[in-house]
Amino acid sequence: MLDVATVDSKEASRRPVLLFVAGESFAGESDAPETTASLQDEAMCFAARNGMVGVKVAYRLAPASPWPAGTQDVAAATSWVRQNIDLFGGNPEEIVVIGYSAGAFHVASFLAHPEFQTRDSNVAGAVLVSGLYRLSADASAAEKSYFGADASKYEHRSAFPGILTIDTPLLLAWSMLDPPRLVAQGEKLHELLCKSTAHCPHITVLKERVSLASVFARDAPSGGLAEPTLELVREIEARGLP
Repeated sequence: MLDVATVDSKEASRRPVLLFVAGESFAGESDAPETTASLQDEAMCFAARNGMVGVKVAYRLAPASPWPAGTQDVAAATSWVRQNIDLFGGNPEEIVVIGYSAGAFHVASFLAHPEFQTRDSNVAGAVLVSGLYRLSADASAAEKSYFGADASKYEHRSAFPGILTIDTPLLLAWSMLDPPRLVAQGEKLHELLCKSTAHCPHITVLKERVSLASVFARDAPSGGLAEPTLELVREIEARGLP
């Protein structure tokens, strides 16, 4: 499911697109929990306020939809956006997909596993926030519900090693108050990317354990994601200049 937020504009130029994929868990009874939807609404407003088009995605959850359903949903969403966002004034060549929490894994997995991508589903950049990128044997019940109980398959079902070979510009973020496991995941991904043949990503360490709502709100504290995200968008826009 997709929702689109934009503003009325008579400008002929097409605007960058922020595609939000947020979710606190891999499993649950609802495809679009009310709390997650409210977080994405605030982020979509951030996009519209800054002259962009905002899109939010609801992905399927385990146990009804196990791996790789979330990754496939991100691929389907980006494909739809590329083919239709011009109807809302968006530029299909300037799509930045933002993944938060479990959504960050689905975005990273989408980038890392081309076998799950669909026709015309490439993106111009990505922001990964407080995500889990490599599963281990101590996975939670919700994680096992999505990835399966066989730990021998976790490495193949993670974002590694594919995430280390992509050339998509990345902004990697986590909070100092995230659970130690998530901080370690963010730091390790940053380290490996900087050592890889791809590139060293932009990085932002948030001062608080925050949601998409608080880091993109009008009164977002300094050190949030708003300005780093806008900088990434500006870099992508500048690349398209003759």
